[in-house]
Amino acid sequence: MANRVRDAFLQAGLREPSVRFNFGDALVPGFVSSVDRVLERYPELERFVTDAEPMPGIRGARRISNGPLSAGAGESVPYEILQAIAAGVPRSFPFHSVLFHFVAQAFGTLGPVAPRSAELLPGVLLSDSWWVNGRVRSLSACTLVDAEPSAKRLPPLPQAVSAVLAACGTLKRTVQAPVPDEAAAAHAIPVRLPTGARMASANPAAAQAVKPVVLDYRARLAEMVKRGHLPHDLPSAGEALQAMLGLTAGPRKPALERVFNPMGYSCQGGSGSFTLRRRTAANLTVELYIDVGTWSHFVLPVFRVLGVGFKASLMLPVTERAVVGSQYAVGSAEQWQKVVDNLGALVKELDRTFVPDIERVVGPTPEWYRPES
Repeated sequence: MANRVRDAFLQAGLREPSVRFNFGDALVPGFVSSVDRVLERYPELERFVTDAEPMPGIRGARRISNGPLSAGAGESVPYEILQAIAAGVPRSFPFHSVLFHFVAQAFGTLGPVAPRSAELLPGVLLSDSWWVNGRVRSLSACTLVDAEPSAKRLPPLPQAVSAVLAACGTLKRTVQAPVPDEAAAAHAIPVRLPTGARMASANPAAAQAVKPVVLDYRARLAEMVKRGHLPHDLPSAGEALQAMLGLTAGPRKPALERVFNPMGYSCQGGSGSFTLRRRTAANLTVELYIDVGTWSHFVLPVFRVLGVGFKASLMLPVTERAVVGSQYAVGSAEQWQKVVDNLGALVKELDRTFVPDIERVVGPTPEWYRPES
């Protein structure tokens, strides 16, 4: 895949891309040092070895890198050497983490507002990491475009960038991350994106405006639950756990679609989660994110409203007796249907109150803004 991405850059006329790389050993002792194995074959890479802390107080793994904490920061290594190391993963070189970041000017630059998340840095990113059930591999790309707030659509990508993306395969997911200008970035108000990464708000005024609204609703959430007239009086989390041990709900999406599709929400399943989503007349994105666990049978719902530069979120209980922010056991299919019915009633109440209150303080969002698709 690394060869395929590099060839795509060359065939698109972007010349030889810069490659930022990171080959990391395990953080805990007891594993083979792949760094030492590589140095035996390529001793000239010694200057790229570092174990510097990526953040204060956070231990860094011993690694070969040309990142900013390395003595070889920004320096290049012949691609043939990087290719040979990659070919040895994970047998000859069982690194716990591998990262290739192919960079070219055509993908844009972020300058002083660059986020700490590698997947939000312009270019094409390949990663491969060890996990208990096998290697976890991913391929992502990030590029910048200049958009007008009044436009209906984003402008097309440069032809060379489109050619590189086409060579990488079919897009499975896109996420928009509004980038602040220097004036907005100076406010240093972080907003968490759908990817989980944080970025300085591109609209600090909106980010500040939603805070008191969110705090008010969090303080009055019990009142919202009562106003929602939840149809099922479910037991407390502890009682539900005892009653539902060993039971499973089976397919969960059908119940979600029966309740939320008539309310205008689409339903998309993920790995251990579901996201129900709709758009408002002011182009805000309203989501109910439901973590149902990959191996466990618990539910944890989060209701959120997203627009350019802000996210307003509320953690929801599935019953009056549930503790907000805690998981709730879902055993049988009958119990799952009751949980979904209760969430539907509560979301309907928030659609009637919370969402309009957010729209009132932030105004409309550009039509092209869709945080995740």
